[in-house]
Amino acid sequence: MPNQPLFAGLVIDEDGHPAESSFIGSEPCYVVDDAGFRRHIPAEQIDRAVLAQMAEMMKGSEDILSEQTAKMLGQEDPFSKAIIEQQLKNIDKQFDTLMQTGIPEDMRAYLGMMGFKVIINYHGELVRVEQPGSAGGDE
Repeated sequence: MPNQPLFAGLVIDEDGHPAESSFIGSEPCYVVDDAGFRRHIPAEQIDRAVLAQMAEMMKGSEDILSEQTAKMLGQEDPFSKAIIEQQLKNIDKQFDTLMQTGIPEDMRAYLGMMGFKVIINYHGELVRVEQPGSAGGDE
């Protein structure tokens, strides 16, 4: 079970209202205002859906992503690229760790400034993820 909502401050409802973060007991939740009724949605179901969508977008591009990541890190040797590529191929295991440790607050703030948003409906279903730099259907 995660210690905190992974995307706290980045989740909004379909009307553009931010979802609050809260806890029911020890379970982290996103809280959506449904005409005055505060719906508590378990954060883990939303967070895992977002991570699964991200993993799906990365599938098949591990080699390119590992090459670019190695360049950004200044580690362009074949061993570093191979290690990064292997990590990307096993991204599900990385996500489990991320669910436990969370995303640092400054990183969430950066994602928010860059336009990253998670849109959910009142039933706790992921509607879409808006990511910086991703092309929309109309563009």
